[in-house]
Amino acid sequence: MPSKKATTQKSKGTKLIYTFKSDVLFKMLFVRHPNLLKRLVAVLLGISLKSIKNFQTINTEMPPEEIGKKFCRLDINMMVDGKRVNLEIQIEDEGNYPERSMFHWAKMFTSSLPAGNDYSLLPKTIVISILGFKQFDCKEVHSEFASMEINRHEILSDKQRYHFFELPKLPDVDSIDTTSEKNLWLALFNAETEEELEKLIVKGGEVMNQAVEAYRGITATDEFKYLEVLRARTKHDEAQAINNAKKQGAEAEREHWQCVVAEKDTALAEQAALIAKLQAQIKNQ
Repeated sequence: MPSKKATTQKSKGTKLIYTFKSDVLFKMLFVRHPNLLKRLVAVLLGISLKSIKNFQTINTEMPPEEIGKKFCRLDINMMVDGKRVNLEIQIEDEGNYPERSMFHWAKMFTSSLPAGNDYSLLPKTIVISILGFKQFDCKEVHSEFASMEINRHEILSDKQRYHFFELPKLPDVDSIDTTSEKNLWLALFNAETEEELEKLIVKGGEVMNQAVEAYRGITATDEFKYLEVLRARTKHDEAQAINNAKKQGAEAEREHWQCVVAEKDTALAEQAALIAKLQAQIKNQ
């Protein structure tokens, strides 16, 4: 009879060394398999795959010197039938993510208009974020945002859209609705074990099989392993930089209030000296 420990390990399954949550894997896989990327984008945006006539990935490069830089983003920037679409996976909640999404949307939107052109030529710009944390206080996995009038709910412009997909809100693989390809893809990003991948292949058929085979092909390469190690080191440096900045901020704040207290103490001492001087003058009169 197996021990309780062995039973627990078996129920958890064989842990994946690399998961789809890795932004290096995410970008390498979908840049090198544009057919899968095109299908994923169609599914996440809720549009027909056949309706997409023009599809182009803009930032396909992944030079090691860029990945080694602090705060480098491994997003995927595309043109989809004249629309600017940005796709990113973000696992750690570093705070202020909606504002970060708005910032990147604004950079994409404003950079799409050549100097001297009419504002009407600005393309619809869409940011898609797959999140490894809960961002909104709701049960829905998918949230879509646009700028609108607060009372009439009138859309200000159809050129601004944000899509957020929160992975922690997904059911487990055994409970995934197999009629929803969107949920199958999200479950793939959420998978942590080999057993989950196998179940998704069975549930999702050829599409999930292609995605898992692409995953296995990418993760077997020395190039990916090198970039993944480089990325892990960069993430560590980022975390250290943020921690140091917080410490420096706290130290600067402490020094600021020390100066304030010292100035007040000096002012009080001067006032006390003045009062004593006046009292002495009054006494001598």
